[in-house]
Amino acid sequence: MMMSNTTQKTVTLTIDGISVMVPEGTLIVDAAKKVGIDIPVFCYHPKMEPVGMCRMCLVEVGRPVIDRATGEAVLEEDGSPKVQIGPNLETACTTPVTEGMVVLGASEKAKAGREDIVEFILTSHPLDCPICDKGGECPLQNLTMEYGPSESRFLYDEKIHFDKHVPLGELIYLDRERCIQCGRCVRFQDEIVDDPVIGFFNRGRSLEIVTYSEPGFDSYFSGNTSDICPVGALTTADFRFKARPWEMSSAASICNQCPVGCNLTFNVRREAKSGGDWVIKRVMPRQNESVNEIWICDKGRFGHHYAQHPERLTQPLLRRNGELTEATWEEALELVVDRFRIAGKDLLTLAGGRLSNEDLFNLRKLTDGLGGRKVLYTTMAGGDLTARYGLAPGSNFADMGPETAILVVACDLEEEAPIWWLRVKQAAERGAKLIVLNPRPTKLDRVAAYTFGYPYGAEAAAVLAMIKALATQNLDQATADQNPIGSSGFSAAAKAFTEAENGVVIFGSEGVGLEGSQGLAQACADLLTETNHVDKPNNGLLGVWQRANDQGAWDMGFIPVSDLGAELEAAEALYIVAADPAGDDPGLVSEAHGFLVVQDLNLTPTARLADVVLPVQAWTEREGTYTSGERRVQRFYPAVQGMPNVLEDFVVAGKIGEKLILDIESRLASKVFDRLAEEIPGYAGLSYSKLAEVKEQWPIVGRGDLYYGGTSYENGQGLGVRLPTLDGHIDDEPTSVSEAQVLEIPKLGLLAFPTTRLYDWGTTLLPSKLLHQRISEPFVVLNPGDANRLHIPLDAQVLVSLADKPAVIANVQYNASLPERVVLVPRSFGLPINGPTPVEVKLAR
Repeated sequence: MMMSNTTQKTVTLTIDGISVMVPEGTLIVDAAKKVGIDIPVFCYHPKMEPVGMCRMCLVEVGRPVIDRATGEAVLEEDGSPKVQIGPNLETACTTPVTEGMVVLGASEKAKAGREDIVEFILTSHPLDCPICDKGGECPLQNLTMEYGPSESRFLYDEKIHFDKHVPLGELIYLDRERCIQCGRCVRFQDEIVDDPVIGFFNRGRSLEIVTYSEPGFDSYFSGNTSDICPVGALTTADFRFKARPWEMSSAASICNQCPVGCNLTFNVRREAKSGGDWVIKRVMPRQNESVNEIWICDKGRFGHHYAQHPERLTQPLLRRNGELTEATWEEALELVVDRFRIAGKDLLTLAGGRLSNEDLFNLRKLTDGLGGRKVLYTTMAGGDLTARYGLAPGSNFADMGPETAILVVACDLEEEAPIWWLRVKQAAERGAKLIVLNPRPTKLDRVAAYTFGYPYGAEAAAVLAMIKALATQNLDQATADQNPIGSSGFSAAAKAFTEAENGVVIFGSEGVGLEGSQGLAQACADLLTETNHVDKPNNGLLGVWQRANDQGAWDMGFIPVSDLGAELEAAEALYIVAADPAGDDPGLVSEAHGFLVVQDLNLTPTARLADVVLPVQAWTEREGTYTSGERRVQRFYPAVQGMPNVLEDFVVAGKIGEKLILDIESRLASKVFDRLAEEIPGYAGLSYSKLAEVKEQWPIVGRGDLYYGGTSYENGQGLGVRLPTLDGHIDDEPTSVSEAQVLEIPKLGLLAFPTTRLYDWGTTLLPSKLLHQRISEPFVVLNPGDANRLHIPLDAQVLVSLADKPAVIANVQYNASLPERVVLVPRSFGLPINGPTPVEVKLAR
């Protein structure tokens, strides 16, 4: 159980002769950890409620003797309290500390008790350490060496044997023989992530872990169970039988699959089967209690394979006689420089949000030096507002409780940013007042204090209705056109938000396009300013961006445009970096456009249209920084060697700039960051050394102790720095509810709205074949009434047409709660929908 950060009464006790002062209610095992004393555990984990199942943490406990008549402590002759050691051993993981307590964890009696527990566990545990995947980082192995008996009284041939390598799902395998029934995995899925998809089956020595879901182990967080498993019972499909812990090196990194910015550790090894190259063998969480604690989602754990895809670009390509052919860097750069110089102010640089801050800064310097335009490839706006009204320094979801109100609007948070979903859920469970505004139900509704639906297209009006409620304190009597929610409890929710000491607004892109998200972000900022929830820790605006560094791109001056097609067509030269508009929307980019330069990892559909293609390194091969959605700047480090003849994005932009006689740093990422910190508002004073600073975190985890917190890595490479909110406020007066535009649903035809799925067809996920079973085929969601009217049966295949775009074949799903004439279309599934769009759906013949 995580220790509280709030001020409370402290108690003093003694553990193995060491005096300890900790908050009242702290468990003995945690109190010992605070002063560097390790009490062995199997079932206990500091992030979960104690259960006392394994009994490995047995200790002797003494308490002061109290005179029953006076209620005072009985004193020894020297004046010290008289302590009576209890006759029985107690579990340190379930016993709270008390004033004057004496704990003996290193006594012979305690050691004998632990020896008995280890011997008992080994009676039904296979002695397959030489081939076990956990060998080298196994708590049971280590504790057997420290506490186990030198020989067993039980016969090996009498051991019970179970099935080995049983797939709980395609990602996690169970070795039933190795399981010691500690319950950590089951409790994690139940208590922490609210996905009770695995559980115990049978009793006694026949007890085993089974999956209750279809597909098996259907959770976005399943990989964490292998981290906290104290034996080799649970292993991940991509690591089992692949390497040994002592064979691998580790490198710190940041996940770039979503805007959370989870801290990772890459375990890498050089191996013969890969031609002697360094390869990533597994991805592990790295502790950052302000970001991801010690958890990561499965997309971050298994979705990294695109970085080492065999079809990576390794050589610049030039279009000659209509074909892309290999060229030297000198040839490619000379041509790019000549054409960019001619284009000048008619250069358009289109950048994607998976680029680092250093890449984006150099692209900024290059584009500004020529007078061109900088465009961010996204369909979500509001980054200027999050820079001014974002979560202030000192904010941490872990500190949010009854004094905090959290509003989540237009966002399916579990699909868009799973770790934020987890942390918001935990805040609500601690008492935070969670308000969910969304046009359809989401999983976050389970823990919300208030949930309200609004018509698709009325997201900004729904938020502004809260401002109206604050002004009238009687929204329930407002006219229907002023109240897109239509709920009698809306006034109570608005009152709860404004009266809360702290207020956070999280906005996403559910059913929203670029213009709609700008209006939504503006409404959210208005609400925060009206309720005085800005410029204070645990207050502010949080955007759930579509890519990892969209916020950093906004900070570097890259902003999206509403009519990207027109911008691309008008440009004389296009410089597209880490973006694939042609892949997402066929026809958006064509060979008829201006001179096209594409800089990417792979030969994307956009790259196939290019005049010049420039290969670059993946983030696993280099260093740099990302700015998370919470505006925390974090460093990532190289994990594997970069491909020969392939450069970092910032280096390529820098070399082009140098040839154009522009002052751009192209050698070291740290030097680029130093320049960035001098020029970009909010980044002043930052440096790589500042970002690498760490402090002690709770719980204390690390490679020296694998049984307490699991195999997550401690953080010795940097916790990052949260940026301050920028000066300046919204100039306009808060928009009234009557001014909010509510989109009209057509009386004829269908209107499509975009949604987000965690497992999509994105270029950074599809190369991970391990996740293919989790990635669905393209689909659309219809109201059953619309489906009947169009004669479309459930699970049928349909042709989906958007305006002048080619029709796409998709499956059909029904949702009775969906309004008629509304169609839900997931992004990144081959349908180029970026906002509310007229759509035609008909049965495929």
